[in-house]
Amino acid sequence: MSNPSNHGRYKKIVCAYSGGLDTSVMIPWLRENYGAEIVTYTGDLGQGEDLTGIRAKALRTGASAAEVDDLQERFVREFIWPAVKAGALYEGQYPLHTALGRPLLARRLVEVARQHGADAIAHGCTGKGNDQVRFEVTSMALAPDLGVVAPLREWELLTREDEVDYAFARGIQVPITREKPYSIDQNLWGCAIECGEMENLWTEPPADAWQMTADPVEAPRGSTEVLIGFEAGVPVSIDGVAMGGVQLIRALNELAGRYGVGRIDMVENRVVGLKSREVYEAPGATLIHMAHLELERVCLDRATFNMMRRLSQDFANIIYDGVWFGPLRENLSAFFDQANHTINGEVRIRVSAGRAIVTGRRSATSLYDDGLATYSHGDTFDRTAAVGFLKLYGLGYRTVASVRRKTGRDPLNS
Repeated sequence: MSNPSNHGRYKKIVCAYSGGLDTSVMIPWLRENYGAEIVTYTGDLGQGEDLTGIRAKALRTGASAAEVDDLQERFVREFIWPAVKAGALYEGQYPLHTALGRPLLARRLVEVARQHGADAIAHGCTGKGNDQVRFEVTSMALAPDLGVVAPLREWELLTREDEVDYAFARGIQVPITREKPYSIDQNLWGCAIECGEMENLWTEPPADAWQMTADPVEAPRGSTEVLIGFEAGVPVSIDGVAMGGVQLIRALNELAGRYGVGRIDMVENRVVGLKSREVYEAPGATLIHMAHLELERVCLDRATFNMMRRLSQDFANIIYDGVWFGPLRENLSAFFDQANHTINGEVRIRVSAGRAIVTGRRSATSLYDDGLATYSHGDTFDRTAAVGFLKLYGLGYRTVASVRRKTGRDPLNS
């Protein structure tokens, strides 16, 4: 159904393009409803797709040009590692793989729009989702003059089945069928899985929906151990072998995924105010965050560790809420960079079916003192100092107790 009022609104639109259902339908829909030239942009964040095929598909579907970038190294360096340094897990569970990729993709979308002289960008986000916020707020922060088109907030295709029918009618190949309508958003850091039946909170995710992790029931018997090495809060080695970020994450994805580690099924609070059931996979991220937290415990003083824990959720909210390119994120990143200077060493993790546990940790910058910690020979702790410490530590409570007795509010008499 064409909307004549949209014709001529924009002359050239750069469309964020994944080759999935929504963006596959967007190209012909934008041409039919806006009468604009369409350029597509695809960023490779390690989603494991044939980008040559994606470029060809975009051109075949009606795009005048199709830009494709390999962003994996940049994704790790500029977005994943800062999130690891911050211990950023949204609502304590979600490693934010989708949310971390959006500011990078949105920035590149704006840059490509500038290169092609476009006057608008377009994204395939829904009106009730988080990604619309991430794309559009990034665009506002970097290029407020650019227009933004969000077809899923406008078009007449109200269900995924409508989109599939629209695509089939125009001879467009889409990566889902009416029988298996999964929406998969995967990158190097993890995977998000959506389908209609999982909107029922009581329904278990279908066995064939998982992409990166084996069913723990079918995982190898026994267990295996992996040693993850860190320098200044960044993982740099596995089992003593130095690796770049992309290679390291892929190796841990394979290891943890093989044992079914990293499955997340949670009800989370979306930016727009509703609750949503989300199913994620994050095998490598699960091990990395676990190891980093353990080194925080070993290498940070109590006050800094507690501050890291409080600010980590703030940092996670910034990522989730789509305001990466704001002053608060920049300032918090400076704090986390400084705090991570002493987070060095190795953590040993035992991985078994559906489970990962820390079994050892060591660090040259550890604050753990054997002499102070031991209850055996070699104890260097001055036990006599505890008397004065407790007298001062409990002084305020002694004062409160005295006043309560005088005023008849002694809790022992209540």
